[in-house]
Amino acid sequence: MSLFSWLASSPPDAAIEIAPDGVAVAVLGSRGQEAVVQAYGAAELPPGALVASLTGHNVVDRQALDQALRTACERAGHRPRRAALIIPDLAARVSLVRFDQIPARRDDLDQLIRWQLKKSLPFSMEEASVTHSAGARIDSGGEFIVVAAKRDVVAEYEAVCESAGIHAGLVDIATLGVVNLYLAGGTPAGDWLIVHMRPEYTSIAILRGSDLIFFRNQAEGETEPLTDVVHQTVMYYQDRLSGHGFSRVFAGGRSRVASGVDAAVRDIESRLGSVVEPLDPTTIAPLVDRISVTPRQGAALAPLIGLLLRTRKEAAAA
Repeated sequence: MSLFSWLASSPPDAAIEIAPDGVAVAVLGSRGQEAVVQAYGAAELPPGALVASLTGHNVVDRQALDQALRTACERAGHRPRRAALIIPDLAARVSLVRFDQIPARRDDLDQLIRWQLKKSLPFSMEEASVTHSAGARIDSGGEFIVVAAKRDVVAEYEAVCESAGIHAGLVDIATLGVVNLYLAGGTPAGDWLIVHMRPEYTSIAILRGSDLIFFRNQAEGETEPLTDVVHQTVMYYQDRLSGHGFSRVFAGGRSRVASGVDAAVRDIESRLGSVVEPLDPTTIAPLVDRISVTPRQGAALAPLIGLLLRTRKEAAAA
């Protein structure tokens, strides 16, 4: 679930997230066989410096982004030479594409997926970076998780890293980073739900074991309240995805209002009638003794640590 594959022989130990409200850097270390968060730093961005968009320019104030990345690295006490990069969900499109028959050749599958996406993307396939991962098997066919973004949009984020002397060899979006946190930390049994909140958007993901079976993104400003969107998602899950209930529900993130996430979590708990667990990567990768974070910062760490854990898992399996 990434826009580019990491091509080096070893995975990166650092991840960078560039988001409209700020830039964050996290470094993953080891304590015996256990992964630990070794360093973390973040810096806020002025409003309007970055506007996440699928089609338009995202970086508005390049100087502000360059400074924020330098500050985040200084606060982390670490400036990596290479890193994994997290960009906003709104800068890419996630689709679940189903085929009754899967081509045997990888090139044929790539062409079939690009042809399928051509109908729905608001830009040409010649401008697109596209990647896909196998999803659920369905009878003789199967489903694929496809992530697409405009190549020049991704390049804007990469250029911010390059200006700091950092090579971004792998790019992913924030909510898939959260998904990968729980996949790497031990996949929950049965069906499980993630509600990932940001000031600019909320994304909802449903997984059946390790298979992503639903993904929805709602940008800020859309008229439906979050609890209504969650309710609609649950109805779709029950009616169209043969859902019989969630074994676990995770929710959290960041909000423009300090109490916004807590209020949303209470509403979701009330709507679902089940306990909602916070997005807390420290249950999977603890912090070293000298680092402390608030619950809001912990939720901000989730995509970064999820992406780093996934690269480690993939490297170990290679």
